Formats: sequence, structure tokens, C-alpha cells
Amino acid sequence: MDSSKMKIVYTITERGERSYWTRIGVAYVNRDGSLNIKLEAVPVNGTMQVRDWTPREDQAGSEDRLRKGNGNGAQSSAPQADDLPDAFS
Repeated sequence: MDSSKMKIVYTITERGERSYWTRIGVAYVNRDGSLNIKLEAVPVNGTMQVRDWTPREDQAGSEDRLRKGNGNGAQSSAPQADDLPDAFS
């Protein structure tokens, strides 16, 4: 499949002054421009963010961009293993 047609679906959870991006599924662009979305989880807040998929070697740059903020003054980053409670490690 053409990687430009692949998308990642996230939900964004605000905790204090930080934003946590949680991957909850994938999406694929159809020939007519519509999306097929396959979710592995359902966001509690009902909000989803669909982003272009990037290969792992390209993600380092995008993760740095997300850590700098999302434009509204809050930090945005995917939670790291150190950010998770011990029960999830």
C-alpha cells in the first residue's frame, strides 16, 4: 500500500499543562478520498486526531516537533515508558 494513503489515529488527553497523544488505530484513504478507520480503542472524550503515517526513522523529527508544543501553549508528546505508572511497565 502507498504510504501516503496510510494515517494514524490518535486521541489527545490533557492532564494539567501536558497533552498526551495515544495511538488508538489506523486509517486508509480510499480512491474517492474517503477514509476507512480501524480503531483498537475508543476515545473517552470522543475526539480523534488523524495524522499522516511516517516511517519509524522519520518519527524522531516529528516527536521532537510534538514535544515543543501544539500551538496552544501546552506540551504535546506521546507518553514515554517513564511517564507510565509502574502497573503499565
